[in-house]
Amino acid sequence: MSLPVVLAGARGHGRSHLVNVRRLEQLGLARLAGICELKPLTAEELEGFGAPEQSADFGALLDSTGARIAIVCTPIHTHTDLALAAAERGVHLLLEKPPAPSYAEFERMTEGVRSAGTVCQVGFQSLGSHAVPAIRELIADGAIGRLLGVGAAGAWVRDTAYFTRAPWSGRRRIGAVDVVDGALTNPLAHAVATALAVSGSSRAEDVAGIESELLRAHDIESDDTSCVRITTTSGLPVTAAATLCAERSGEPYVVAHGELGRITFWYRQDRVLLQRAGHGPEEVLYGRTDLLENLIRHLAGEVPLLVPPELTGAFMRVVEAIRLAPDPAPLPASAWRTAPGESSAPRRIVTGVDAVVAASAETLTLFSELDVPWMPVTEVSTP
Repeated sequence: MSLPVVLAGARGHGRSHLVNVRRLEQLGLARLAGICELKPLTAEELEGFGAPEQSADFGALLDSTGARIAIVCTPIHTHTDLALAAAERGVHLLLEKPPAPSYAEFERMTEGVRSAGTVCQVGFQSLGSHAVPAIRELIADGAIGRLLGVGAAGAWVRDTAYFTRAPWSGRRRIGAVDVVDGALTNPLAHAVATALAVSGSSRAEDVAGIESELLRAHDIESDDTSCVRITTTSGLPVTAAATLCAERSGEPYVVAHGELGRITFWYRQDRVLLQRAGHGPEEVLYGRTDLLENLIRHLAGEVPLLVPPELTGAFMRVVEAIRLAPDPAPLPASAWRTAPGESSAPRRIVTGVDAVVAASAETLTLFSELDVPWMPVTEVSTP
């Protein structure tokens, strides 16, 4: 059952997909049949991967390789067309997050996949963590009492080169084409999707309202410091706060607040801390199911699919709210300082932002509801 796989976008984050396909080759589950890149990979870049067919023409590559699965790890605004090109050929998909730059494009993609009878797995790797169903079970069993809300926090460091690494980086749109890059829609999108999953509100119909506050310290179109509050149809608040201008990079996390305790989930580490009244703290490290392997085993009829598009509908409602929101407000120069970055490029640090992001997750509030000296006087966007 070694399925031929084509990877579209093999550099940058795509490199992790190359490594994973090689792991699955060793298990006899997959075979790297082709790579779609505008500039072919060199022998050095392909060391250990054999000689897969390479082409800049995605459709032709799918045809010539007889691919059964396509991994789409390309710029956000190209996802829908590439996904549909695969679906039209009966090729199943692992589609990187965010699945689309707008809700209309998301619907066009999901309808095309559905009509073609193919399977699409959306690449929110954190939703493959065994911690997510475990947390949901703890909440259902009343371990922390009645659930009051879920908050997410992500404080990362990115230098100015991060926002110039590709023509679409840091862009909300290119001409008339939506891109919707930004802290919560791309690098820290997992924080939003995981918080929604923990709250049990992953579908589009689970969302009653969204408030957003988008800010930027860098000279870019998109936000680098932002927060959202989603109100679910059950009345539960779900917040996510993120920055790429942190004082120091930290592990992003999701925290479920209950009347009798709390559950903190560091989703990149699959680590869960349960704190509740009358008990000592309990920490558990969970396993994780790889999403490409899950897709392959699903196609073999062995397991259910973990992240079908419908379970990212609520996340896409957030993407749409951010797309429709006013352009991010620039932070005053007094709010940030410059320091050396991880590369030769400098980085901008928003003063005190790490604590503000954490406070948002702790109190389920927006930046404007906290005592933040650098918060511009703007209206909360509620599209």
